[in-house]
Amino acid sequence: MQFHPSLKKATLIKRYKRFLADVISEQGTTFTLHCANTGAMTGCAEPGDIVWYSTSDNPKRKYAQSWEITETKCGDHICINTSRANQLAVEAIQNGTITELQNYDQLRTEVRYGLENSRIDILLTGESKPECYVEVKSVTLLDDNVLADEENSAMVGQGFFPDAKTLRGQKHLRELAEMAKNGSRAVLLYVVLHSGIEKVSPAHHIDADYSRLLTMALEAGVEVLCYKATFSEDEIKLISSLEFVPHKAKFC
Repeated sequence: MQFHPSLKKATLIKRYKRFLADVISEQGTTFTLHCANTGAMTGCAEPGDIVWYSTSDNPKRKYAQSWEITETKCGDHICINTSRANQLAVEAIQNGTITELQNYDQLRTEVRYGLENSRIDILLTGESKPECYVEVKSVTLLDDNVLADEENSAMVGQGFFPDAKTLRGQKHLRELAEMAKNGSRAVLLYVVLHSGIEKVSPAHHIDADYSRLLTMALEAGVEVLCYKATFSEDEIKLISSLEFVPHKAKFC
């Protein structure tokens, strides 16, 4: 996914009202930009971080600039625009990057399905193949100190989903499990939008119900894929798969 024009940089002053953030440009001008992320954004929005922002030419927009990427003080890059995960997933399926989701004839998005009136992010169909339901989740939470081995050494690059309790995410797991039980292919795709993350686990310490439902979904036949993005001022794209580490009871 390319940016035209290229992203520009500013320094974060504060995020507020969920959708807004004040920043100061490299030229010293303070302005407000739109934040397309209603979540907790844990570790992604610290005052003093560098904000990479896009600019829209739509004259009807109140705030022309949109916060796309955070560059942390540690040098990590995090895409905080939640709408990008689905776009990147579609692109990576179509260009062959996600090898596990190839050889389907048709790709549709936002298709109604399930017993709980849901919409699947991506539905793949092909002749003589079961339908493939793909639910996309954006992973931006890095915490190396939650899962540790018996010597209490950090697990470097440990990412988690979710970063806050998610009833919607729980519903999606129930829906995917039901699809798998009924003979369809069901895939949970974690799009990793944090350059420091090298593996992904369910955030049992944040949402134990989500973690338990994920275990049940895996037992029902739901597949989990993790793909990581790379970042520049001109482009974000998914490039490689990462390890998924299921929750283990001893880490409760």
